Amino acid sequence: MKNTKEAVNALMREHEAFLSRKNEPEEMNNGIYTRYKNPILTRDHTPVIWRYDLNPETNPYLMERIGVNATLNSGAIKWKDQYLLVVRVEGNDRKSFFAIAESPNGIDNFRFRDYPVVIPETNNPDTNVYDMRLTAHEDGWVYGIFCSERKDPDAAPGDLSSAVAAAGIVRTKDLVNWERLPDLKTKSQQRNVVLHPEFVDGKYALYTRPQDGFIDTGSGGGIGWALIDDMTNAEVREEKIIDHRYYHTIKEVKNGEGPHPIKTEKGWLHLAHGVRACAAGLRYVLYLYMTSLEDPTQVIAAPAGHFMAPLGDERVGDVSNVLFTNGWIADPDGKVYIYYASSDTRMHVATSTIEQLTDYCFNTPADGFRSAKSVEAICDLVSKNLAYLKR
Repeated sequence: MKNTKEAVNALMREHEAFLSRKNEPEEMNNGIYTRYKNPILTRDHTPVIWRYDLNPETNPYLMERIGVNATLNSGAIKWKDQYLLVVRVEGNDRKSFFAIAESPNGIDNFRFRDYPVVIPETNNPDTNVYDMRLTAHEDGWVYGIFCSERKDPDAAPGDLSSAVAAAGIVRTKDLVNWERLPDLKTKSQQRNVVLHPEFVDGKYALYTRPQDGFIDTGSGGGIGWALIDDMTNAEVREEKIIDHRYYHTIKEVKNGEGPHPIKTEKGWLHLAHGVRACAAGLRYVLYLYMTSLEDPTQVIAAPAGHFMAPLGDERVGDVSNVLFTNGWIADPDGKVYIYYASSDTRMHVATSTIEQLTDYCFNTPADGFRSAKSVEAICDLVSKNLAYLKR
């Protein structure tokens, strides 16, 4: 097939029609959030000019020259009235990079900028970078903290899988130019670090996830908390666990903070992921918890179980049975846009409100950690409902 101007124009028209699709809410919802029918970003949303050489002299068959495998795990921020995602884009070559996609309504019509984000390298270059959390901090900077992956220098000869994870840090004032800061210094590996949006006792505060290895948390007990003197030379000297892992729960294998928490009148609202092992492998789900405004390390509400789990087509992809989030946006009117990836393949959105989410946190029973306690909670609810129905 010859790469003619007509063929290029047809390709661009088809892509524009795909990007312009309206996204509709799912008819069924649980009163907590509303899912939407279409993924908001897939590999097919990435720009044609990233993937095709449009010059017929160098690409007479109009072939894809650079393949994109997935769009996932996006940081999120409201920026100049646009809903902006810093998306992890994974190429067919397995390398991930960041790219910005924007939407006027947060639900559909997400468009990537022409160029990916250029992240400066350190003296020890990253092999791979991914999963950026964005925080507009009260110091005036927008910070991005992401996983920086490098080959384990102590790996045995022939071991091409062992890796070391660190928290890479960048900051920006315009979401265009990014300054690379030194990686976070910690005693353990870190793949999941989030910056709190306010100073605490005059210091920067981080949510961490200490782990013994690149994959296994080992002795890491859950979501940690650390105060940092200076983000331009960030070092964790003391770290304490504020949200623990527990046996036979959704977070027995590991858990990690998603985006930075949202400040509400009733406390800090947190969105996190939990991981458990099952016959199909590791299952990732999302959950909520809340901490005190006066002491952000103090958990004041912790509903049992998952808040959101993969459903239907969300369960299938490169890494199946996974939901992951590192981005949400709260509008001034209280509406919350939750951006999540399914099965390491595509991005979705769900919407709720701060009022709904805080109600869910405070009025959903906590985990009793035994089957008998779960039955007790259901029986209590049944008794209340039967009494209500008899009025």
